Amino acid sequence: MINAEADHSTLVGRAGDAFSLYRSGHAEAMGDLVAMLTPILWHTVRAQRLDSTSTEDVLQTTWLALVKNADKIADPRSVLQWLIVTARREAWRVSRGQQRVAPQELDDEDVVSREESPEALTMRTDTQRVLWSHIADLPDRCRQLLRVIAFADRPDYAELARALGMPVGSIGPTRGRCLAKLRAALATDIRWETR
Repeated sequence: MINAEADHSTLVGRAGDAFSLYRSGHAEAMGDLVAMLTPILWHTVRAQRLDSTSTEDVLQTTWLALVKNADKIADPRSVLQWLIVTARREAWRVSRGQQRVAPQELDDEDVVSREESPEALTMRTDTQRVLWSHIADLPDRCRQLLRVIAFADRPDYAELARALGMPVGSIGPTRGRCLAKLRAALATDIRWETR
């Protein structure tokens, strides 16, 4: 059994706390929840090969669905799983109606920090393009797992396992194999070796 204090230090615990506050009438807690979970949801939706405009639409629909269904979620700690599943389903629905966009076609908001110099921005953008092109070549399961874990602060493997439809015991080993494949691909890419 997980003690209550440890649970609050995980992403699932913090999201559950914010969601509980929102449901108890603290509207500002929704802003905290959005700030906390949007990066994970963004990459979950982008993994379905949607462009950034469609991704924004899917995220807006997902957050609106949460507001409409807030009282129907029995356990606040399941809000992360609920959001990931809802976002993924909405992304699938949207992607069926449009041409797929390769994930290496990144938009400015994926890679740009407005304070960077043009030189630093160019180097960063090129580096990210190389990295994301290799991530795009990984199997679907690896892409989904790496996108979610890379943007989760202290991910809860049990909750992520349920959300991604994977056995909890396979997340660590799968992550290790996926990262090894990515490292091997990057090691053979001259564009990466020069970084």
